Amino acid sequence: MTIVELIYLCARMYNLIKKILFRFPPESIHYQVMKGLQVMHGIPLGKNILRSFCLPKRKGLERQLWGLTFKNPVGLAAGFDKDARYTDELASLGFGFVEIGTVTPVAQPGNDQPRLFRLPADQALINRMGFNNGGATAAAKRLQKRKSDIIIGGNIGKNKITPNEQAINDYEKCFHALFDVVDYFVVNVSSPNTPNLRALQEKEPLKQLLHHLQILNTQKPQQKPILLKIAPDLTTSQLDDIIEIVQETKLAGIVATNTTIDRDNLQTPAEEVAAIGSGGLSGLPVKQKATEVIRYIHKHTNGAVPIIAVGGIFTAADAQEKLDAGASLVQVYTGFVYEGPTIVKKICEGLK
Repeated sequence: MTIVELIYLCARMYNLIKKILFRFPPESIHYQVMKGLQVMHGIPLGKNILRSFCLPKRKGLERQLWGLTFKNPVGLAAGFDKDARYTDELASLGFGFVEIGTVTPVAQPGNDQPRLFRLPADQALINRMGFNNGGATAAAKRLQKRKSDIIIGGNIGKNKITPNEQAINDYEKCFHALFDVVDYFVVNVSSPNTPNLRALQEKEPLKQLLHHLQILNTQKPQQKPILLKIAPDLTTSQLDDIIEIVQETKLAGIVATNTTIDRDNLQTPAEEVAAIGSGGLSGLPVKQKATEVIRYIHKHTNGAVPIIAVGGIFTAADAQEKLDAGASLVQVYTGFVYEGPTIVKKICEGLK
């Protein structure tokens, strides 16, 4: 059986399984599936089966960035493995890197459930999780015990009860807690699910926050790349401010983009979307927005600012679109939910 035939067979199998999985509430089935993956991965034969089905076989996929070697350019976006519980298992699914988090200094439960919703007609998700996580220290302890050498990004944020005026302290605590166990950092000020968080994207508070983190970074024996994750809903003027700040603070790069609050042009009935309520929309509906943001940043920085692309990536063609727009690496989340565990292999095999 050829690699293409194997991928096609796995996709057919997942489409059948997905019909069953999608009958259950999204958040609860997420944890059940990941626990099942953990059990399977713990069995020698199970781990080998996972790797044989999911690891990309194609050579020449490595990417060099920030002094790091990524085995392939396809990573898992933050939000899927918030507490760094499944990094070894995800490595066996072929991911070139995994971004854990968003983590906060103190554990918090997040928003009330239900808070994660599927929009199958749009191949999308709406979430208002609210940075539910066990805290930065707990995540760091798990990462100390991991066995794989997969590259880890640490996505950091502030606690819900922390006022914006004190947000710098929260980011600093996360930075110190994770510094020795992650390969790069992502500053998340763009989630729509923590009250007033996006206000930190404004020019002055953002500049102050990033300057502070970079000062802390220079005080370490060996610096870590710090990136900024931005929303897809920024105006051109706001993007210009972001570019100016990133260049001024000498940030390592940008993650573009987070979820959107836009609900235009969805196939899901408007009354159904309205009943879901607030939250960030991800998946295919954000694909074009994310690509436009990436292309704008790449053009207006002359390609000098590395970009990790996320938003609406389901196929190799989607990933190639982001790379052609100026991204150096890509991340999946919603695509992983809809396409299944062979998504990395399918994308890697289909890239130019």
